[in-house]
Amino acid sequence: MLYGKLEVHDGDCVVRSAIGASQMDTNYLLFPSDQSLTHEMHASVAPRRLKGAGNSRGLGCVDVKRVCKNSEVLKEPPTMAKKMHSLPPATGDWKEAESPPPGGISGRSTNSQKQGNIKRAVMTKCATRAVLYFALLILFTSDLPTTTAGRQRWRKQLDSPDGVGDGTLRWRSRQHGETRERMVEADEGMVAADDERCSDIGRDALRAGGNAVDASVATAFCLGVVNPMASGIGGGAFMLLRLTNGTSFAYDMRETAPAAAHEDMYEKDPHAKVYGGLAVGVPGEVAGLYTVWSHHGRLPWEKLIEPSIKLANLGFIVQPYLAFHIQDNLGYILADKGLQETFAPSGKPLQEGDTCLRKNLGHTLQQIAKHGPNAFYMGDIAKAFVADVKAAGGIMTIEDLRDYKVVVRQPLVAETMGYTLISMPPPSSGGASLVLIVNILAQYGHTLAMKGLLGIHRLIEAFKHTYAVRMNLADPAFVDVEPVISDMLNPKFASSLQKLILDNMTFSQTHYGGRWSQLNDHGTSHFNIVDIDRNTVSMTTTVNYPFGAKVLSPSTGIVLNNEMDDFSIPGVPPPGFLPPAPQNFVRPGKRPLSSMTPTIVLKDGHLHGVLGGSGGARIITSVAQVFLNRFVRKMGALPSVAAPRVHHQLGPNYVEYENWTIITGTHLELAKPIRQGLKSKGHVLMAKEIGAVCQLIVQDLETPAVLPWLQRRALTNNVFYGKLTGVSDERKDGAPAGF
Repeated sequence: MLYGKLEVHDGDCVVRSAIGASQMDTNYLLFPSDQSLTHEMHASVAPRRLKGAGNSRGLGCVDVKRVCKNSEVLKEPPTMAKKMHSLPPATGDWKEAESPPPGGISGRSTNSQKQGNIKRAVMTKCATRAVLYFALLILFTSDLPTTTAGRQRWRKQLDSPDGVGDGTLRWRSRQHGETRERMVEADEGMVAADDERCSDIGRDALRAGGNAVDASVATAFCLGVVNPMASGIGGGAFMLLRLTNGTSFAYDMRETAPAAAHEDMYEKDPHAKVYGGLAVGVPGEVAGLYTVWSHHGRLPWEKLIEPSIKLANLGFIVQPYLAFHIQDNLGYILADKGLQETFAPSGKPLQEGDTCLRKNLGHTLQQIAKHGPNAFYMGDIAKAFVADVKAAGGIMTIEDLRDYKVVVRQPLVAETMGYTLISMPPPSSGGASLVLIVNILAQYGHTLAMKGLLGIHRLIEAFKHTYAVRMNLADPAFVDVEPVISDMLNPKFASSLQKLILDNMTFSQTHYGGRWSQLNDHGTSHFNIVDIDRNTVSMTTTVNYPFGAKVLSPSTGIVLNNEMDDFSIPGVPPPGFLPPAPQNFVRPGKRPLSSMTPTIVLKDGHLHGVLGGSGGARIITSVAQVFLNRFVRKMGALPSVAAPRVHHQLGPNYVEYENWTIITGTHLELAKPIRQGLKSKGHVLMAKEIGAVCQLIVQDLETPAVLPWLQRRALTNNVFYGKLTGVSDERKDGAPAGF
């Protein structure tokens, strides 16, 4: 009879054999609970570790059979008539494991000669691998700068004939020695977030046996701690989820207007729509994450929040993007007690490299981890949160929190350019707008129509037509948006707009039929996740402006959103400006219009890409350009994200183009010949030191993933398991993490 001790190592469940401890202490076997023991899984000359899969809700260890015969290498696998079964989560207790089945090897030997042969074989294999490793290291680093000055000058550039990509990439390290892998390849799973630490936390959840939903919960809570200028549990989000069986869901956890809100509430003080307690919508992120986890999650809820609690309580290093926004918003931070105590203690703003502590938020997260969303929406935290909102001038009540509801919607699905696009429905305008842009360009019939000066001109014109239409959208619970959505997804409608585009000139706003002034929403945070089963999440989370309403709840540590600014308000527009959109006026319980565009791309029914972005109104145009770069123009995954971008939202009537040196030292700028060509067609150009931040995951449909334990798995569910490539935009502090 064999015995094994259940243990947890770095989140993985393992079974350590108690037999021959001196010989087998380092020999572990891990494999999914739903797989039979295969030849590859047997004990061999060297120790092996195979990933373990969780069962149901908790992380369950796998009942592993340790196969041994006098410490010999097995040449043939023993017969395994039945599959392994799952055990409860590890407790450290000793458990009895099954004996090898008939035909397996039993008994022990003290043959020291055989043991010596095994040790020599192990040493030979390790030495061979070491030689190969160093040979590859020399090969791939032979052209790198060897001096400190050289490494600091070693930068990534985009050399492009049209200034919008198609160029080569050269890399350099960060000025202070930090390096990030902005693109990572992996086989089993991938997380691409705009903060490297959160990508790692999401990846660790996958490694621990979690699925894409588990990883999204862990990643989102992390971003709320380390990216407080862009996201957090005081805000809301949209999540797009596609399961391995092809079913898709759109989880709407967007903030809502308080019950006391009304369309004239900002008539006397329009600034109250942006700053202070009156700008705060009812947060939805905690409820939304818990809802999707309760539907599809696997790991324990509290375990998913635990890494974020540690970051908040023990502190985290301030990254360049947060440091920039602390300095950029310093006046607001110093004016608010909660923000000042957290981000400018003793009146001194935190700098890049400093440690930021958020212990009040850590306590809040502990309560949410222990008691679920009720702690946030009904308990003492809810009371303290509402009191802080009211102290800042808000109208939110405990009843507003208690009555918040997550809405699970049907995603928008469209076939265009040979791909299936799955994206977010209203109250997001992002999904329908993305489809309309791509459908307009699809009318030209070939990829050459989207390259060079003419391609950029056509792209900008498609933007302008799309932004004119999108302001007819709103919360579908309050406005019938089906006719508008039907048009925006219809290729015939796109064709009618494409016929209005002339290749030699642009037009004034009236040409595009826009009736309403544009929504100018602001910063967000976006991440993508693909797990080993190819369940997929694309999620965008936000508090709107940097640091939201410029108020941090001192009792809870939560940054208050200012999502009420995404509503339109009545008023007479200045001369030359369009009137506000009445369908987006404030109503109690209503969700404001959004530009968030979480998107999943399929090819012939298989997962091919996941993308999305942060950056307010620029999200739609940026996601469109990343999609076109990668899937239509066939650029590489990294340059598809890194390439300079343009933006036009119809009003104001000028083309924004990136002209800035981002935090990595890379300079992004539209090429001068392109700028001159656009001006010759009548475009007004405006250089901007700002841009949306996009994340991308691509599944290679021609290169199968290396997943040994899946080799016996029949793909009866028509799922393709391809190599994954993750990219995090270098415009922010992100880096993907895969395994």
